[in-house]
Amino acid sequence: MSGGMDLTELEPGMGQNDAGRNMDFLLDIPLEISVELGNAKIKIGDLLKLSQGSVVELNRLTDEPLEIFVNKKLMAHGEVVVVNEKFGIRLTNIISPGERVKSLT
Repeated sequence: MSGGMDLTELEPGMGQNDAGRNMDFLLDIPLEISVELGNAKIKIGDLLKLSQGSVVELNRLTDEPLEIFVNKKLMAHGEVVVVNEKFGIRLTNIISPGERVKSLT
């Protein structure tokens, strides 16, 4: 017997299909998705001088992909699109599960 516990050990007689159905509750867990256009560092004095119409230059070029975060973890890259007069993001690259695990450490 190995040191790890299998999900089917939680309920005797529960098969893989039963385990999948019992895990359906995970599909309703809300996640926070955010998109980073870029960032900038400015001095407090410059921040206080900002007014309506001011422009803050970001560190990202216009042709660079945006970063999409799920619960503050990088999950994908994408580009801005407009859908029904609202901004959206088209995913161009999804970070592999292995790379996501590496980012957690």
